[in-house]
Amino acid sequence: MPNYDYQCEKCGDIFEVFQSMNDRKLTKCPDQACGGPVNRLLGTGAGIIFKGSGFYGTDYRSDSYKAGEKAEKNSAKEKKDKSTGKKKDGTKKSGASKPKAD
Repeated sequence: MPNYDYQCEKCGDIFEVFQSMNDRKLTKCPDQACGGPVNRLLGTGAGIIFKGSGFYGTDYRSDSYKAGEKAEKNSAKEKKDKSTGKKKDGTKKSGASKPKAD
C-alpha cells in the first residue's frame, strides 16, 4: 500500500498517510484543532528503474562489481591465449627453430 502526502489549506501542515489505493482521499485535516480542507500532493512515486536489456537485479550492478567482472574476463582470455599459443593480436607465436646440423 502506498503512502500519500497531503497538505492542509488552513494550517499549511504537510502530512503523510499510509492507505490503500482503493481508500477515499482525505478531505479534512487530521489535527482536531484545525479540521481544515486538505489537498493530496503529487508524489514522485516509487524508485523503480525501467531501462536496459531487462528488469533483473543483475542489470543494475555497482561499478566496482562490473570492474571486477571485466578484469576476471580479461585474465581468463589471456590464459586461453597462452594455452593456444596465440599473441594478443591473434597471430601465432613464432618459436625459435633450431638450425639443422649437417
